[in-house]
Amino acid sequence: RTPTIFGAMDVAKVVNYYENIESNVLLWYNKRMNAINSREKTLIGRAEKVKFPTLGGLVLHARIDTGAKTSSMWAISTKVTKEGLKVEFPVEGSKKTITHVFPHYTKVRVASSMGHEQVRYKIRMSAVIKKRRIFATFTLADRSTQVYPVLVGRSTLTGKFIVDVAKGAPSRELEDQRSALLQANIEEEKV
Repeated sequence: RTPTIFGAMDVAKVVNYYENIESNVLLWYNKRMNAINSREKTLIGRAEKVKFPTLGGLVLHARIDTGAKTSSMWAISTKVTKEGLKVEFPVEGSKKTITHVFPHYTKVRVASSMGHEQVRYKIRMSAVIKKRRIFATFTLADRSTQVYPVLVGRSTLTGKFIVDVAKGAPSRELEDQRSALLQANIEEEKV
């Protein structure tokens, strides 16, 4: 018999022991990856109500836009303080606002579909869409001229949601008002 550093332990038993560990680790890893990959995606429509627990449960209408890479939110004002980025958000259907300080934030340069570039603040917070809680990143922008104060883009949707444009909770009244305003502008330009 060949002496081993394991003393009386048989080399075959040691090899078997480590093969079992490796097998268990691979089994655990495969189960974990299958659980992540097989998680059902939530079906959402072209517009949805989004709840923001970080903002005291504020609920805002959001446009779901698979053509936009990033998500954005309407921020009425932003101010850098010692505590972080102080942001004022609108309360939909009201003149009230909600203010929150984000201790962690960054600045990013974003380009619109028209090619216009802007530097915006970027924050990360939890959001609930169709009862599914996620963490999402939002750039802060002036969306006062838009129908929806929130735009949810691909970076938030990927791997979590499937979009069916026939579904959702669109704000038809606001969409109709915006469409009428745009049509009136066209008529004025013709004159």
